[in-house]
This record gives sequence, structure tokens and C-alpha cells, in this order.
Amino acid sequence: MAFVLRAIRRLAAALRGHFARTASCLAVLTLTAISISSCTATSVLTPQPRAEVGGQPSTLARNARGLQRLIPSNPFMAGYPRVDFSSRSSGAAMPAAEVECRQRLRRLGVTWRDLAPINDGGSCRIDYPVQVTSLAGSVEMKPAATLSCEMAATFAEWTRNELQSAARWRYFSGVRTINQGSSYSCRRIAGSSTPSQHSRGNALDVMSFTLRNGRDIDVAKPGWFAFRERGLLNNVRSGGCNYFSTVLGPGYNAAHADHFHFDIQDRNGRVACR
Repeated sequence: MAFVLRAIRRLAAALRGHFARTASCLAVLTLTAISISSCTATSVLTPQPRAEVGGQPSTLARNARGLQRLIPSNPFMAGYPRVDFSSRSSGAAMPAAEVECRQRLRRLGVTWRDLAPINDGGSCRIDYPVQVTSLAGSVEMKPAATLSCEMAATFAEWTRNELQSAARWRYFSGVRTINQGSSYSCRRIAGSSTPSQHSRGNALDVMSFTLRNGRDIDVAKPGWFAFRERGLLNNVRSGGCNYFSTVLGPGYNAAHADHFHFDIQDRNGRVACR
């Protein structure tokens, strides 16, 4: 009888241990299920916005949608430059005519640099502008002139063949500086709605020349007894008609009383020299 009682007590103890372990496992499984149920796809995939000062999520984080919630913007990308496909690509091939024109500039001894395309709206644009700082013979352009390449090359040829030779013949001195008053400028012809050739970089206004002997030659109409100066200006002005389609200067009108205006406007072969 005593043996039976001891066996019953051992069985009861074993059953109590088994039930305790089973209850513990059930508790663990229950807690795990609760934890899993709280982990939705949204809470796993969506990074939670960092709170601003004061503990509230930022307005941007609260209003984020779609991929912006899934992958918030990297603050280090905020200043990354946006690609502007409307402007000329730096890798785009330059037209053959522009390449050939720049070869002309090199042969003529022009010092220049390419500029970014200019587009101020309407007719005010140069697709492939150049900035000229000096011409053959170390003739300084002051200030540097922003022009189309064709205008720059034409002016360089006129300077070498007409201006320099006339200065040496009249004053036994070369030209050191050309003082220009206007190259590219977004404007219309005075008193009209017609775009000026300056707005295309096809025109240049010359105010005066400085010779290497230090003498200044002002384009404004010289006095009656300034024979050499008058002769020089008349020579270079008439010589310009062989290079430019338009040459205007003192005597044409009040607007051109103090400078020469040269441009390469397409006039179907006609030349306006006045």
C-alpha cells in the first residue's frame, strides 16, 4: 500500500511539471502571436519619420506619399544640380561652320574664348558666342567683345588688312587698342521695332583707336585741320565696305556721330555704307 501511494505522488509531481512547461510554452506562443500581429507590412517597410524639435513629426513626413514614404529623400541630395535638357549639352557636336570659323580665328591670330549660349528671349540670342580679347599683332579689344564667331572673324580681317595698314601708312605706327562701345546687346534699332544686329552678336561699335606711339584717334568727326586723322578714318571707313554689309559713322545721323557701326546683316549681297 505504501508503495502504491508513493507511485501516485511521483506521477502527480510529473504531471504538475508537464502542465507548467506546457503553460509556459503557451504563454510564449501567445506573446509571440501578439507581437507578430502588431507588425504590419506598413510598419516594417515604412521608415518612421524623425520627430522635429518638440517631438512632433515634420509636415513633410506626415504628408509623404508613395515612394516618398517608403524611401524618404536623402538630405544630401537637396543641392544636387538638376539637368537642364533645354540648354546646349557640353558634349553636343559643334556645327561644322562654327568649327571652321574658329579655325579662321586661329589663322587670324585672334585671342578668344567660347562662351555659354546666350538666349535673352526673342531675337536676343547667340548659339555659339565667342569673347574676343585681342586681335593679330597684339591689338587689344577693350573691353572684351562678345560676338558671333563670323562677326569676330570678319572684324579681325578688317583690322589686319584695313585699320593696321592705314595706321602705319598715316602715322608710321601700328594699332595698340581698339576701344569698342557695344558688342552683343539685347536691343532694337532706335526708333523702330526691328531687332538690332547687336542682339545677335553680329555688330560692333568702335569709338576710338589708340596707336602704339600713344596717339588716340577718336572716331567723332575731327576738326578741319586734322588732315591725317581725317584721312585715316575715311580710309578705314570706306575699306569696311569690303568686309561688312553695314558701315555707319559720323555724318550718317546723330546716333552715329561718335562711332563707327559695323555689322554683317544679310542684305542679299547689298551693302549699306554711309
